[in-house]
Amino acid sequence: MENSIDGAIGAALRDLRLSSGHSARKLAELSGVSGAMISRIESGQVSPSISTLDALASALEVPLVSLFRETTSNYCDFTLVRDGEGLKSTRIDDQHSHEFVNLAIHTRRDMQFAARVVTIKQQEAGPPVYIGNGVVFVQALEGEAIYQYGPQEFTLQEGDSISVDAEMRHGITSVLTPQFKFLTVQAEVQR
Repeated sequence: MENSIDGAIGAALRDLRLSSGHSARKLAELSGVSGAMISRIESGQVSPSISTLDALASALEVPLVSLFRETTSNYCDFTLVRDGEGLKSTRIDDQHSHEFVNLAIHTRRDMQFAARVVTIKQQEAGPPVYIGNGVVFVQALEGEAIYQYGPQEFTLQEGDSISVDAEMRHGITSVLTPQFKFLTVQAEVQR
């Protein structure tokens, strides 16, 4: 298939149809688009109208833009961080401060992803808690701490992990050992 917009739309349609478990015949029944037209779209032989694409997207129960996912660019980014590297930063919140290393911050048109290794030392002022968007994953690497999620509290020890919806209050509320080190990964949809 030639590298064209029609080919990219066709490839996206085929992938979405196959992942939904539909045959071309079934998709034709659901969308009202002929099986022959679906075949020509998937092979990149035609430029389908927006109304045809809309009917196909509706039948597949995906946003119309999903059919254009391969047409936006011919590049992608990656970040490689070697052991011991990363962007070192300090967060200060009232009387509290802690260190973290940014391992990856990746932004696409549809989502954002960030990974950090955070080290919090015992101190009088407690660490900040957060409310945000998306989801957060935390894995304890060293030490022990209390992690709050909404009204619940969990003791995290080395090797433990927790994944939460970031829209509820969450974060480390108390460090139980001289220091607590953890990996945190947050992903959210770009609005």
